[in-house]
Amino acid sequence: MSSFENLRIVDNFYQTSLYFPMPTVIISTLCEDGQTTLGPYSLVQPYYVAGKDFYAMLLSCRNSSNTAQNILRNGKCTLNFIDDKPSTFKEAVKLSWPGDKPSEKMPRCNFKLEKSMIEEETGEQRPMVLTDAIQAIECTWVRELDGAQNDKAGELNGYEGPYHDFNGITSKFGAHFILRVDKILMKKKYSDAIINGVKASDFPPLPVDYGYRDSKNFWYHRKRRMRAELLQMRQASLESVRYAADRADDVVKFTDDALKTVLGVPRVFLPLVLRGCVDWAKENNVQLITAEHMQIINDKRAKEKEKKNKK
Repeated sequence: MSSFENLRIVDNFYQTSLYFPMPTVIISTLCEDGQTTLGPYSLVQPYYVAGKDFYAMLLSCRNSSNTAQNILRNGKCTLNFIDDKPSTFKEAVKLSWPGDKPSEKMPRCNFKLEKSMIEEETGEQRPMVLTDAIQAIECTWVRELDGAQNDKAGELNGYEGPYHDFNGITSKFGAHFILRVDKILMKKKYSDAIINGVKASDFPPLPVDYGYRDSKNFWYHRKRRMRAELLQMRQASLESVRYAADRADDVVKFTDDALKTVLGVPRVFLPLVLRGCVDWAKENNVQLITAEHMQIINDKRAKEKEKKNKK
């Protein structure tokens, strides 16, 4: 006999039939008059994380919401990650009532806003960013995916089909938006930690919420001290890495000492690492990669990562 109970799967199953931990973000979008409006969301997650021409987030929401209508109209939004102070979460919940117009809720909003970094750099009008956010992601909707480029704003009582599978209007009352990551913004304290090495005390106080669950309350919990669990380091044999390296390129080869520097790379990532080394070697007219070359390559990657994090 099973040790579990079988719960009925109903609408909004992630909060009615599950205890599902989610992030809490405030999404800023541009209204028709160019003013920024805010809405709290939890159904946000990474979507394209590697191997594509761009990185992306995925947002699921009601297609009649101010946020959805504004994204359908101009395609721009910013995901603002707030802290877990009770006063901050109270302010987020205050913005969450369905049907409130921006002109009604924004005058009561106590969040401070500042100009988008992209707007400062390019002059392109973008939604404003929460000044007190810990981190923010400036995004653009990739409307051409799944043939959603013809989806338009304006319908507030439900859209008629046919519907898209994963982008744009996906049901009578639902929408999904694949959002290209244009820029990641982060307060210096936390970006320094990512660049220099994160300790338990460096993690930001981000709230985790469990949704609207009892017809009365939103439930969330505050960050506690982080606990680290050491990875089980597994080193491949030199012979197995040599086997992969010898097949990485017909011309560029590796010394044993060079390959010893990547023995700890997980097997699934090894071809990608070796390919990057080969590309560097061809750019620098190197046919035999040594341990010294590997150090140069690693230093170059570290500098590129640091430069990217500072943008």
